[in-house]
Amino acid sequence: MPKKIVVLNGSPRKKGNTSMLVKAFTEGAESAGHTVMEFFLDSMDIHGCKGCFGGHSSRDCPCVQRDDMAKIYPAVKDCNVIVLATPLYYWTMSGQLRTAIDRLFALEEGDGNLLRGHERASVLLMAAEGNGFEDVSLYYDHLMQHLQWKNLGKVLCGGVMDVGDITGRKELDDARELGKSI
Repeated sequence: MPKKIVVLNGSPRKKGNTSMLVKAFTEGAESAGHTVMEFFLDSMDIHGCKGCFGGHSSRDCPCVQRDDMAKIYPAVKDCNVIVLATPLYYWTMSGQLRTAIDRLFALEEGDGNLLRGHERASVLLMAAEGNGFEDVSLYYDHLMQHLQWKNLGKVLCGGVMDVGDITGRKELDDARELGKSI
């Protein structure tokens, strides 16, 4: 059965190594008949969470802030799979992705929890100069447990700093195959 997939791309480089992982994943997913919608977070106007607990999941825009998250909320509400794509920054996800994840909390507030559970699944795609993925993997695993999402897999590619370093790497094939397997 075709799935609706949302990619939250937290890379600041539109044609960087993380984006190349996203492209490979998307090719695989679309070849399997799935629909993929990518949000390139760095080019969006997304503010940090205010911690106000003023959100209501049933509203069209569940957060009290009015910014580009209003484009992401309906897609997330309607999807089956969320792909978190990011370079590794200081042993965790980029600020662009962390900010969007924090803001998704509004979907857990108010009249009903529209984020946690709901037969959703997730994928983690990461590129990094080094190979220190342990901390971010632990965080991702805890996030999946909290959200009650099925972890469909991770593609973690270390040793890729400059744009294009990932070219020819096995992890691109892994991302493509993971997209096909959804």
